[in-house]
Amino acid sequence: MQQLLTQLNLPGLAVEDLIFDLTFLWGARFLKVLIIFLLARLALRFGYSVIQRLFNRDTDAASPLPGSKAKTLAALLYSVWRYVIYAAAAVLILTELAIVEMGPILAGAGVIGLAVGFGAQSLVRDVIAGFFIVLEDQFSVGDYITVGNFTGTVEELGLRITKIRDFSGELHIIPNGKIEAVTNRTRGSMRAQVDVSVAYEEDIDQVLAVLEDLSRRFREERPEVVEGPVVLGVIDLEDSGVVVRIIARTVPMTQWKVERDLRRAVKKELEAHGIEIPYPRRVIYSRQEKKEDLADG
Repeated sequence: MQQLLTQLNLPGLAVEDLIFDLTFLWGARFLKVLIIFLLARLALRFGYSVIQRLFNRDTDAASPLPGSKAKTLAALLYSVWRYVIYAAAAVLILTELAIVEMGPILAGAGVIGLAVGFGAQSLVRDVIAGFFIVLEDQFSVGDYITVGNFTGTVEELGLRITKIRDFSGELHIIPNGKIEAVTNRTRGSMRAQVDVSVAYEEDIDQVLAVLEDLSRRFREERPEVVEGPVVLGVIDLEDSGVVVRIIARTVPMTQWKVERDLRRAVKKELEAHGIEIPYPRRVIYSRQEKKEDLADG
């Protein structure tokens, strides 16, 4: 150790003093790193708390933003705040450990931006696409949408990715730059459609009258139905029966429940009036019966 001090032109410095100085220097640096880490955590929680207070409709009933829009902007600000805090903490920690210097980082910001422009085009495309999704209000957190081959509820909308939870519970993470066409199923009223088959032997005018009466009563009992149900009439003549279609407009995300309840009500109503619902039938003739029929003929 003394030879090392001699080579470093520090012959008069004792080994104990060098160890003490190094320990004090790096101990102070690690202490600062710990303080930076704790401050970053506090800043992260403080930012989350502020964002939650700004967009929480339970605490601010007078907020002009709808619930879904508030959730979307809150999730987006969470993402931006997290990236900013992580980046700032990483730069400060690396600077404190003498791994990098702040001056070259700031001076190279333009070079880094140029490198990002050429080497991280997909990342830039995702961020820009996420910005326009929020700006144009294409969909929000809680909306039921279809993106490509994925259909589900939006759980998170960030600057770079969108998370969709489908009906089976699977979570799909889609880069915003990959979102080209979106089908939003929660904007405006939705259509509920029920097709009813009745046997050819039934009086079709009576069937239509029964279904129209049922539709009027169904509308009065279902607040989620905003228009209809309307009996369109006969839409098809199938092999086993006549098909009558009923449609209604409902509150978003309730159309499937309305269809299920309407089918149940239609079946009970047809049974109450003695109207037969057709089912596939098969008539089999044996050779002996065929011969007897020919002989009788």
